Amino acid sequence: MRPDGLALIVEVTSSRPDNDREAKRHCYARGGIPLYLLVDRERETVTLFSEPAGDDYTESHSGVFGKTIELPAPFSFSLDTGDMI
Repeated sequence: MRPDGLALIVEVTSSRPDNDREAKRHCYARGGIPLYLLVDRERETVTLFSEPAGDDYTESHSGVFGKTIELPAPFSFSLDTGDMI
């Protein structure tokens, strides 16, 4: 499936978190998805991956639950993760 028009994928880790942290991240980067936001329940972190190149993202910004993550354009807002605690 072509990701035309898709700007962001949000993933909450499942019962197989390594798949979400690695395999899916690489798949989304290869597909050219600009932003991948991973909510990691086990590690209690939120990570925004950006700048896909090849099979991975070249930029990432993480914060623990309770911190704010800045989402870039076209969203341009602060994501408050306080309710994830």
